[in-house]
Amino acid sequence: MNKKTKGFTLIELLVVIAIIAILMAILMPTLNRAREQGRRAACLSNLKQLTLAWLMYADENDSKIVSGDAGYEHGTPGGPNYEQPWVGRCWADDYGTGGQLPVESQIEGIKDGALWPYVREVKAYACPTGTKGEMVTYAAMDSVNGRVSGRGTVSTGSAGVRVGKTVLWLKRTTDIVVPGPAYRMVYIDEGWVTPDSFAVHYDQSLWWDDPPVRHGDGTNVSCADGHVEYWKWGGTDTIQVGRDRQRTHVNDFKPTTEAGFDDLHKVQKGTWGRLGY
Repeated sequence: MNKKTKGFTLIELLVVIAIIAILMAILMPTLNRAREQGRRAACLSNLKQLTLAWLMYADENDSKIVSGDAGYEHGTPGGPNYEQPWVGRCWADDYGTGGQLPVESQIEGIKDGALWPYVREVKAYACPTGTKGEMVTYAAMDSVNGRVSGRGTVSTGSAGVRVGKTVLWLKRTTDIVVPGPAYRMVYIDEGWVTPDSFAVHYDQSLWWDDPPVRHGDGTNVSCADGHVEYWKWGGTDTIQVGRDRQRTHVNDFKPTTEAGFDDLHKVQKGTWGRLGY
């Protein structure tokens, strides 16, 4: 005699599906946070490698800081004042509207950089959360031998200028005295490939380049003593502007909240060593 096999009813199946959906809704934010923490750790490791290479370059070149002006050579090759940028040209002319160089050209740009002999791993030049198809997402700060003119980021406008005991535009690691190397920024994870270096005003309460927010409403930075940090922005205005301007650029953002000014001041002090106002 055959026994009738009892199956699930439609209601029971719907209940199971609903429970699974609820569990997924609960777990997905946790999984996303864990994924972001892994990417953030990989990014910090990249910055650590690049900053140690930056220090090694200075050690082998009489304390001279490698040019932070990405994609631009200064002087005549072989000449006494020649400066090779830390990384060559990896950006397209229309980078600000979504243009990208072919990956192969970007890799050649990386290999043309002065730090390639020290960090011969292409993946170390880009964060895992960076814009897809871009091989460089890190930028040197203006103050570490970056772009010197044309932005108004420091009123004195030239390298090596000293205010009190603080050298604003650094050309040598031996200039990093007040404040010490642990307080001067070298690299920032900008999140996309751009020309030259990362700028922020010195003598005005304004950003120049926009705050990167790809890492949980913050970004990763490195400092001249070789350590790396995650900086989470506290200002809702900082975060909103960073979200609105990802892979684009609008000059001179002025914070609107107290926490937003704190974010700006932190970057300005890390860049120039002091506030200029």
